[in-house]
Amino acid sequence: MTGTAEHVPSGTAPDSAGWWRGAAIYQVYLRSFADGDGDGVGDLAGLRARLGHLAGLGVDALWLNPWYPSPMVDGGYDVADYRDIDPVFGTLAEAEKLIEEAHGLGIRVIIDIVPNHCSDRHAWFQEALRSAPGSAARKRFWFRPGRGDAPPNDWRSIFGGPAWTRVPDGEWYLHLFAPEQPDFNWTDPEVREEFLDVLRFWFGRGVDGIRIDSAAVLVKDPDAEPDGRDPYTDRDGVHDIYRAWRRTSDEYGDRALIGELWLPDQERFAAYLAPDELHTAFNFDFLGCPWDAAALRRVIDTTLETHTPLGAPPTWVLSNHDVTRPVTRFGREETSFDLNERRHGAPTDLALGLRRARAAALLAMALPGSVYVYQGEELGLWEVEDLPEDVLQDPIWFRSGRTDRGRDGCRVPIPWTGDAPGFGFGGDPWLPQPPAWRDLTVEAQSGDPSSTLGLYRRGLWLRRELLGDGRMTWRPMGEDVLAFDRENGVTCVVNLGATAVRLPEGREILLASAPLQQGGLPPDAAVWLR
Repeated sequence: MTGTAEHVPSGTAPDSAGWWRGAAIYQVYLRSFADGDGDGVGDLAGLRARLGHLAGLGVDALWLNPWYPSPMVDGGYDVADYRDIDPVFGTLAEAEKLIEEAHGLGIRVIIDIVPNHCSDRHAWFQEALRSAPGSAARKRFWFRPGRGDAPPNDWRSIFGGPAWTRVPDGEWYLHLFAPEQPDFNWTDPEVREEFLDVLRFWFGRGVDGIRIDSAAVLVKDPDAEPDGRDPYTDRDGVHDIYRAWRRTSDEYGDRALIGELWLPDQERFAAYLAPDELHTAFNFDFLGCPWDAAALRRVIDTTLETHTPLGAPPTWVLSNHDVTRPVTRFGREETSFDLNERRHGAPTDLALGLRRARAAALLAMALPGSVYVYQGEELGLWEVEDLPEDVLQDPIWFRSGRTDRGRDGCRVPIPWTGDAPGFGFGGDPWLPQPPAWRDLTVEAQSGDPSSTLGLYRRGLWLRRELLGDGRMTWRPMGEDVLAFDRENGVTCVVNLGATAVRLPEGREILLASAPLQQGGLPPDAAVWLR
C-alpha cells in the first residue's frame, strides 16, 4: 500500500456546518471529463485545468468516481490499491493539489470508496490465492467449497452470469459483480479496520466526503435458507459498519458520508440515515420516476416524509454514470428506468427529451435538499446508443452475452470546444463522440443564455442564493402540474400536461426552461417565480 493515514491536509474547505444539506454536487467521471496529457483518457491534469468551468457553473462540491490504481475491468470500480492514484489519472501529489485548488475556489471534494469488493489484482486477494483454504488471507474474502463441481449456491452476479468463480485448488470465491471483483468478507475484523484506515487516509488529505459504492450489499449470508429475503442486500449487520464509519468521519469535523442505496423499502432506506450512520443517500426513486405529475409528486412526498423526521437532507438526482442520460430517457414513451432493463435502441424524440430534461433540471434544483449534476447534463448531452461494438468496454456487455450494451453510452467524453469530434477533450477520446455534439460544446453554449448550459448556470447560482435546503409547500394548479412554494417566496411550476398553464399574476419570472406563451407555461416546461 502507498502512503499512511496520517497527513496534514494541503487545503481546507470553506467552513460551513452540514455543507451537504443544500449543496449542488457535480459528478466527475474522470476518464471522460478532460484529458490533460493527450492520451485520450481524462485525468487530474485535465480536471484541474477545467475547474473554472465548475466554479462558473455554481456548484458547491465535486464527486469523483474511483481514481485508484485499477486494471479498469469495471471503469475503476475494481480497486487494486485504495491509497494511491492510478498512473493514467496522475499521482497522489496531483490529487492533493486538486483538493487544494478546488478548496481555493470554494468547491469541496467527494471521492468514491468501494467497500464491497476490490480488484483481483489487490495485494490481499493475490495473497489469498497463494494461501491454503481456511487461511487468514482467505477469510478476508468469501472462499467456500463447492457442491461437487457446482458453486456453493445459485447466486447470480449483478452483471450477469454466476456470482462464484473456482480457483485451482477447488474452492470458489464470491463476486457479486465481475469475476475480477472479489467481494470482501465484512465479518473479518481486518477488513473493517482496513477501511477505517482508508477513510482516515483520505480525510487526512482534505477530502470532504465519501460516496459509498453499493452501500447496502456488504454483509452476506451465503448459507441462508431461502426465506424471501435477499441474502446479500440490506442485511441488518451492515449498520454496525456505518456506525463505525460515522465515528471515524466525526473525528475530522464536517465530513459527509453518502450512500449509494438501491432500496425500494423506505423504512429500510431510512435506517441508513440514523443520526449515527450516513449523512445522506442517493434518491433513485426520483431518478427512475416517469414524466408524470402524479408519480413525481408521490416520489417527492415519500422522499420528504422519509427524510424530514430524521433531520437528513434529501437528494435529487437525474442521472449518473450508470444510467441512460435524461435527454434520451425523457424522449421515450416510457420514461421510467430500471437498472437491469435498459432500453438502448428504443425510439427516442431528442427534442422532446431535451425539453423535459430542462424542465426536470429546474424541478430538481428547486426542491429542498442537495442536487447532483452528472457531467454533460448541463450541456444537454444525449445517450450515445450507436457506439461500435468493438469499442464497448462495460463488463455488462460481455457478461450479458453481448445482449445488453451496458453503460458506455453515458460515459462518452464530454465536448468542450471546436466543431469536430475530439471537441477539445485532449487526445483521441477513449470512446468516440457524435459529430452532432458540435452544437453542444461548452464553447458553443457559453454565449447563449437560452442554452442548456445557460439554464444550469443561472439555475445553480439562483439556487445557491435563494433556495438550497429548507421546506416547501404544494400549490394546487391542476392534476398535470407540479407547483410548490419555497419559504423565501420562490414558486416553482412544472407543466407535465398537454396544454399551456396560466401562471400566478404579479410575479417576477426568475428563470424558465422554455419561452413562455401568451397562454402561460407551455407543456414540458418549468418556471421559477418570485
